[in-house]
Amino acid sequence: MKPLIRPNILRMQPYPAGKPIEEVQRELGLTEVVKIASNENPLGPSPMAVEAMKRAVSGVNFYPDASGYLLKQKLASRFGVDVSQVMIGNGSDEIIGVIGLMFLEPGTEMLMGEPSFLRYGAAAVLGDSGLVRVPLDPQLRHDLPAMAKAVTDRTRLVFIANPNNPTGTIVSRQVLQSFVRDLPTGVTVVLDEAYHEYACQDPDYPDGLDLLREGLPVVVLRTFSKAYGLAGIRVGYGFASSEVVQSFNAARNPFDVNAVAQAGAMAALDDEAHLERTRSANKTGLARLMSGLTAMGYQPVPSHANFVCVDLHRDSAALYGELLKKGVIVRPGTQLGLPSYLRISVGTERETDLFLQALGEVCAQEVVA
Repeated sequence: MKPLIRPNILRMQPYPAGKPIEEVQRELGLTEVVKIASNENPLGPSPMAVEAMKRAVSGVNFYPDASGYLLKQKLASRFGVDVSQVMIGNGSDEIIGVIGLMFLEPGTEMLMGEPSFLRYGAAAVLGDSGLVRVPLDPQLRHDLPAMAKAVTDRTRLVFIANPNNPTGTIVSRQVLQSFVRDLPTGVTVVLDEAYHEYACQDPDYPDGLDLLREGLPVVVLRTFSKAYGLAGIRVGYGFASSEVVQSFNAARNPFDVNAVAQAGAMAALDDEAHLERTRSANKTGLARLMSGLTAMGYQPVPSHANFVCVDLHRDSAALYGELLKKGVIVRPGTQLGLPSYLRISVGTERETDLFLQALGEVCAQEVVA
């Protein structure tokens, strides 16, 4: 008998995660493989976080603090909000999914930019709501005027990634403030600031917490997966009104952020020196990657994150496959809504050089052919 799975779930596809290094080594028999596909921190986690996690391992026979009390207190203190406004989750992905279930249902709509982070659309499908995709502007930024026009009386959520993934672009402070302030009652904006630590040094970059402090209907999401180098332990966090956070805590899974992850995240917040090293290394690496692509005749999209999106004017799936044969894992735009683009994470100096060399060789082969 065929299982009676909800039709909206049957429309979903698994998230296309970046290919693991070990898998490529097994499949292609390569000894050296570099992965610059998932926007991870090439410096790794803070040594303080590593030590804190090692200590926490001895207590994993106990359930973690389900409320995440100490981590929430530290986040509230660090960012100047009341602890009742702090939420934590098993990566930002969990928070995105729960927020969707909290606000969306049949007959409602969610708005997002196109292309943007794939899990926003998944939240709409899980909520069995309508999904309105608004194309980015010609500079590959969220087109907030167009998004404002797309808002209807059915709209409940608007997702804005700032910086946007996969393009690395930002919307400016004034434009974002005007957009949020002019929204009708009943619409909540989810500002995904996963790359906040990289973008916040730009004077034109808006801090979503300023909008929250103004009393506007926003949910601000951040993560320990990117600049803090803790992608493997899955800790996302966010800020919202106490009413939204209270509902989130009721809807989320119990014990979703494990004890080792909580310990690592708290220690990472204390290691500001490591965060500054990460920012500095990313600035240098981003410039190296942009310069290398420009020297090859391409025009990479100006990025405020730790990755570069570039139009290579060819099928990115095929190009991805050829780069894979050379031991370089990147992100093909065919998975991201940009079929002729690649998204390349900022890696180490060697990883960047290996990518640029491999790209040059692949493109040269195409010309010869």
